[in-house]
Parts: sequence; C-alpha cells; structure tokens
Amino acid sequence: MGAVESVPETSIHEFTVKDCNGKEVSLETYKGKVLLVVNVASKCGFTETNYTQLTELYQKYRDKDFEILAFPCNQFLRQEPGTAEQAKDFACTRFKAQYPVFQKVRVNGPDAAPVYKFLKASKPGLFGSRIKWNFTKFLVDKNGKVIERYSTSTAPMSIEKDIQKALEE
Repeated sequence: MGAVESVPETSIHEFTVKDCNGKEVSLETYKGKVLLVVNVASKCGFTETNYTQLTELYQKYRDKDFEILAFPCNQFLRQEPGTAEQAKDFACTRFKAQYPVFQKVRVNGPDAAPVYKFLKASKPGLFGSRIKWNFTKFLVDKNGKVIERYSTSTAPMSIEKDIQKALEE
C-alpha cells in the first residue's frame, strides 16, 4: 500500500498538469526555479497555518526564482469539497495567495496524478510513499529534482532555510 512506485521521469519539468480552469500547463515553465509543491485543502485543521505561511514565503521569495505549486486534494476526509476554481478563490481571497493553484488531483492510489507518483517515488515518507494527509510539501530544486519531503505538521516557515539553500545552488 505504501510501496514506492517506479516512474520513468527524472524531473518534475517533464510533466504537464492542468490549471484550475482545465488548461494544460507544462511544468517545464518552472525550469530554473525552486518549487514547493503542496497538496492543499480548505477545510483542514492545518489550513490556516499552512496557507498563511505559504503566502508569507511566496511574498518573500517570489522575486528570487521561487514558486509554490498548490494542488487541491479531496482525498483526506473530503476536506476540499468544491471545485478547483473554488479552491483557488478561497486561497486568493482569504489568504491573498498569488501562486498558482492547479486542478484538483488525487495524490494516492491508482488514480494518483502522475506528478504526484513522481514526487512520492523521488522522496518516500517514513512509512513508504503514501501521502498521509493534506499539506504534505515537496521541495524541488531548479533542475526539477526533489530535494526533500515535509509532513503536514511541518510549518512552511520552518523550511525557510532549506528554501534559501536551494535558491543559492
């Protein structure tokens, strides 16, 4: 169940995802940027802290080749019940998010989004690759390689030093 799935891709830049309106976006667009990829939810106990701190990080580093990629996910107690557009509106209105919010995805199971299969294969968690909850974060370097995986309970601001280090490389 938590086994690491092998994937042929070697970089996040090899993937195409859909934005909240269903338009395809090549992640190659983000080549040369440090990325923080997060599965988000609007009705989770971790929502307030994560969205507030994600916005803070983004404001601080967006002009330094840093990008946050938010993927709404409804797999954990249905805590992202609306549409992708509603998830984006929630993030942008309530937390002033200016980073991209993509189409809702599944992060676990056979229907998991290919980009999430890649992220999990690159950095399995403590108990296998399965994502345990909302707001699991993956830090990705400028070449599209996963540097680190952070659990739900890891506050975004607590990984600021890792982001700074990645930006310097």
